[in-house]
Amino acid sequence: MLKIKEIIRPQSLEEAYELNQKRTNRILGGMLWMRMSNIQIQKAIDLSGLGLNEVEETEEEFSIGCMVTLRELELHEGLNACCDGLIRRSVEDIVGVQFRNSATIGGSLFGRFGFSDVLTAFLVLDTYVELYKGGICPLAEFAAKKRDNDILVRVIVKKHRGRYAYQSYRNTKTDFPVLAVAVAETEDGVKAAIGARPQRAEVRKVPNLEKETLKTLADSYSYGSNMRASAEYRKHLASVLLKRAAEEIQGKENV
Repeated sequence: MLKIKEIIRPQSLEEAYELNQKRTNRILGGMLWMRMSNIQIQKAIDLSGLGLNEVEETEEEFSIGCMVTLRELELHEGLNACCDGLIRRSVEDIVGVQFRNSATIGGSLFGRFGFSDVLTAFLVLDTYVELYKGGICPLAEFAAKKRDNDILVRVIVKKHRGRYAYQSYRNTKTDFPVLAVAVAETEDGVKAAIGARPQRAEVRKVPNLEKETLKTLADSYSYGSNMRASAEYRKHLASVLLKRAAEEIQGKENV
């Protein structure tokens, strides 16, 4: 059972950072996965008063505050137009609308969850995270690191024309994905990410979307077994979902 002794709304990121250095304190985010844990928190840090709940757009990029919800990303016309609906497609099967109205992009990415549809999708975009002390770094680099006590302030997505696809398989509609696949074909080449293996998603560049290339890509990942599927099934599923993503992309016009 989760127990919280005190909730604090800091007036600055510096205050939030200082509070977050104590092991008994936690940043809340959307608090959807945290509430399922069996821990006691002395001071829960609420970032909702720091103006980090906006999506800002320029000619070159989108800047997404860490408190922006998954539902807001799902409905954001500009962001989804830029990435051919990739973000909407990746989050629309996450539990339900009520859940997505609370879950935040900051919590989804900072957690680096193996089952994360959000991480899988954003990895194939030209995505960076801004950390309060760590500065700006590519999402792929951030995702490979261990969790620390820094604060993910915002997510930056560079705009690129291209074609995008997202495919996932779930045993039931609102369950965690058995496997998740995102593919992007832009002027910078082709990138694919496979998540829920059940390890966290990893992104790789590939020369093309041909059948043999996709088979080699699927075979290059490691897979594990859990209550949802075996490693062998996930490996087979990876080839199937990559093929579907490639067919989806090849059937689209450039955006």
